[in-house]
Amino acid sequence: MKPTTPATSLPPPAIHRGTCTLVGAGPGDPELLTIKALKAIQAATVLLVDDLVSDAVVAHASPTARIVYVGKRGGCKSTPQAFIEKLMLMAVNEGENVVRLKGGDPFIFGRGGEEVEHLRAAGVPVTVINGITAGLAGLTSLGAPLTHREHAHGVVFITGHAKPGDAGTDWRQLAATARDAKLTLVIYMGVSGAATIEQDLLTGLPPETPVAIIQHASLPQQRHAITTLGSLHATITREGLASPSVIVVGDVVRGVALASHALPAAARRRAG
Repeated sequence: MKPTTPATSLPPPAIHRGTCTLVGAGPGDPELLTIKALKAIQAATVLLVDDLVSDAVVAHASPTARIVYVGKRGGCKSTPQAFIEKLMLMAVNEGENVVRLKGGDPFIFGRGGEEVEHLRAAGVPVTVINGITAGLAGLTSLGAPLTHREHAHGVVFITGHAKPGDAGTDWRQLAATARDAKLTLVIYMGVSGAATIEQDLLTGLPPETPVAIIQHASLPQQRHAITTLGSLHATITREGLASPSVIVVGDVVRGVALASHALPAAARRRAG
């Protein structure tokens, strides 16, 4: 009787994993895409697209790509974040070249950090491609900087929409810091809470502090209003400005305000 040899076990089949890239689509104007972002969009086989990404940006995708809209906008019915993360992981495990396409920059109020953490915990490497954030594009479109050697030594990007159960921003403390450190405040998702933001910022900043509200930054339908902190909420209501908008508070807006004669006489005299 011949001796038996132990059976050799076959190696487990290799898991063909795809790739995942978080891409910043910028504020909306497709010409503001980076070259790297454009290449990633064109190479994607699956795109998970946020609500604020413009159709002109999505148009750069391959005709054979599967496009899934996973809109997320404050105050509106949104795709649950956990479901988006599940879709991303499923597509990668199916071998797809996944692009998570986000408005603005993935790491500035885009929940990109949450998605990267989830994917890395599942063993999926992630690449992130930055995009121009709306707070920068909006004020730039008006010809004003966010920082200035005389008027603003720094800039704070901050959300006006707190997570449920979170106390949110201490606007009074922020106002005092902005005043003392000469900071520009760029407020995202702040239109619905503008009355409270105005009231609390006025505890540390003068009412004549110039303010710009920019809606649909960089898009053909962009609208804006130049006003003062003391008239922020009234201006938003009067002009019918709504989300998505950014609110920029600080002396860097003063040049735009003077050009549009939006500041009261006292503030114009102080600027001179």
